[in-house]
Amino acid sequence: MRERLIAAFIGLAVAVVLLYGIPRAYLLANMITEQETTKAGRAAELFALVVEERSARDEPTTQEFLERHLSPGSNLEYVDPSGDVVRAGPARADDDLVASRPVAGGGTVTLSRSSEVVDQRISEALLPLVLIGLGLLVVAGTVGYLMARRLSRPFGELAQAAEHLGRGRFDVHFPHYRVPEAEAIGEALRRASSQLDELVQREREFASNASHQLRTPITALRLQLEDLSMWSQTPPEVAEELQSYLSELDRLSGSITEILELARGRRLGDAVEVDLDELLGDVAERWRRQAEAAGRVLVHQEGRTAPVHVVPGPVIQVLDVLIENACSHGRGRITLATRERADLVAILVGDEGPRTIDDGVFRRGHSTPGGDGHGLGLAIASDLAASMGGRLSLLDEPTTTFALALPRADAGRRPATQAASGDGTD
Repeated sequence: MRERLIAAFIGLAVAVVLLYGIPRAYLLANMITEQETTKAGRAAELFALVVEERSARDEPTTQEFLERHLSPGSNLEYVDPSGDVVRAGPARADDDLVASRPVAGGGTVTLSRSSEVVDQRISEALLPLVLIGLGLLVVAGTVGYLMARRLSRPFGELAQAAEHLGRGRFDVHFPHYRVPEAEAIGEALRRASSQLDELVQREREFASNASHQLRTPITALRLQLEDLSMWSQTPPEVAEELQSYLSELDRLSGSITEILELARGRRLGDAVEVDLDELLGDVAERWRRQAEAAGRVLVHQEGRTAPVHVVPGPVIQVLDVLIENACSHGRGRITLATRERADLVAILVGDEGPRTIDDGVFRRGHSTPGGDGHGLGLAIASDLAASMGGRLSLLDEPTTTFALALPRADAGRRPATQAASGDGTD
């Protein structure tokens, strides 16, 4: 905007200078030419009188006499009554100004003025006009820069405030401006900030209440399971099974804490470098028993991928959703793997069942053609991926394979050529 305003000011000044300067220069050049023509005519008349007086005194008009009265760039020619010609000065050019006057008693005096002298007079007359025009352009450019800076400053501040607002800072101060357009934008942002702040507060209160409502029965259930596992009447194999459920309840409680803190915006700064292969190994080990209970085989294909910079909790929650979805709706072996692409590292969770769904499963309320609903799990997982700066997608492959793309820990520090060389992960 600033550059455009400066260009507009300078363009307007150039247009004014040209519209005024060109006609003025044309008129000034004509005026000087007419003045030089008049001066040449008067000088020719004067020489004609002088020659007449010399003839009356029987004094000849010689070249030396004429040269004494010549100005630079002029030519003087006298033709006496007998036809003899006396010349003084440089040779006459075709574009010179010429003025001839008859001499009383016979003869002619012709005075010519060089066109170079006339052009020099015109240039000297136009020089102030050109300097004034250049001065106006400099002044217009300076004024335009100052005005553009002053006019664009509110919009720059509003853009910066809107950026803070987009990052979740609702305490940004939006000042008032005298520019009506800027004030209208500021007013709209103030209303949006207030509404978003109120909405976020409601969501946090809802998350806090939901967390409290969920933790209470989980704690009670955990105590009951602990009691049951410690009863002497409980068979050892049942007690072992109950102990395994306790770890799942602890994971569920941890997940609720992660979601609550993520809703409060506290975990965004807790991102650390995570080795995905190690994380996938832990997740596979935890899910392997449940997968086997469902008649499925869970395989972790180890690889060597770059670490990612994320909060581990949401990544584990997304993987839990994908593995549970594969156990419930997929077929055959469930595979966990990683793949690198440019500044991203993708976690692949797939099974051997044909792909019957599309990216619509990440939308709330989406239903599959066969009525095989996937609930809200994939939609929440997609939101969690987005909150980490990643993306959850469904690969275009014959079998069902989900890809959770996460930013590399060294993203932004890699050379551009190296970052552009990926292996084609979708």
